[in-house]
Amino acid sequence: MAKLIIDNVEYELLDGSGIAEACREAGIPFNCNTGVCGSCQIKVLEGAENLDDLHSEEIDFGMDKNNRLGCMCVINGGMVKITF
Repeated sequence: MAKLIIDNVEYELLDGSGIAEACREAGIPFNCNTGVCGSCQIKVLEGAENLDDLHSEEIDFGMDKNNRLGCMCVINGGMVKITF
């Protein structure tokens, strides 16, 4: 099980699962859910290496491993700490 920490609240997720639902529960705004609008931008504080690689949608927004779209991210395992 992977651990996602959003503003000091911990969520346990299956390895290889998307983080979008936990982000929604934490109050991160979502509009399109497809990486087009950019409303779900998150800042990765720790554990960026435990997320999947940047998607083309994130690259189009000029993002990097520490600035991602919550709707696009998959946690591969370990721990990731984010804020928004």
